[in-house]
Amino acid sequence: MSKSPDIIIYTDGSSRGNPGPGGWGAIIAYNNGESKVESVKSKVREIGGGDKHTTNNKMELSAAIEALSYVRDMGGEYTIDMHVDSQYVINGITKWVAGWEKNNWMTSKKEEVLNRDLWEPLAEVVADLQMSGCKISWHYTPGHAGIEGNDRADIIATMFADDDIPKLFNGDRNAYKVDLVPHAGDPKLLASKKLKSKSKSGVKAYSYLSLVNGKLEKHSSWAECEKRVKGVRGTKFKKSVSAEDERAIIKEWGF
Repeated sequence: MSKSPDIIIYTDGSSRGNPGPGGWGAIIAYNNGESKVESVKSKVREIGGGDKHTTNNKMELSAAIEALSYVRDMGGEYTIDMHVDSQYVINGITKWVAGWEKNNWMTSKKEEVLNRDLWEPLAEVVADLQMSGCKISWHYTPGHAGIEGNDRADIIATMFADDDIPKLFNGDRNAYKVDLVPHAGDPKLLASKKLKSKSKSGVKAYSYLSLVNGKLEKHSSWAECEKRVKGVRGTKFKKSVSAEDERAIIKEWGF
């Protein structure tokens, strides 16, 4: 059985419009007694922030930067599990950044790297932690799949995006009500998510959503939604079955 990481981190970003007002959230949990810094032993710290004009990807990057910077500033040598629901962040930091740096922050298409102002500090904090002896493992966490750590990070991010400042936890791990154990890629959770998706066809619609030329609209009936998307290339449309499901779809589309 593999040893548990010293630190578990969940991060998420959100934006209301892309661009639009946005927020980011992170949970930093030190496992029982693993920290060499007395003040954070067996502790959980929630952090978050917002921006009045940003994008979802910028907020995802900001969450990762701020969470890892917090760990770096505490000092110490740790194994760190990063749970992120953004493939953009994971692919960027594990596959693309090294090439971008070699090519003076130009892509393979000879274009400037988007969000360089955030990729550089993320690469820097990762390098700092690795030089201090930390080992970081990056895990893709599917959003809205019942993973409580991701769900809580999402709540923090969306509340900041809505300028509704949440109460952030900072205390003992034993007093933290969020279960951080179900990790990304849990087959049971993924199977459950697929089952829920398949079962939507027989459930009464809460709303219908359409995305045409970058503009999102909500519809009360399928006929109304179909009228907007029919014959238009590159559109997206989806049925939601609850307010929560509607919010999840909107976030999935980058709003």
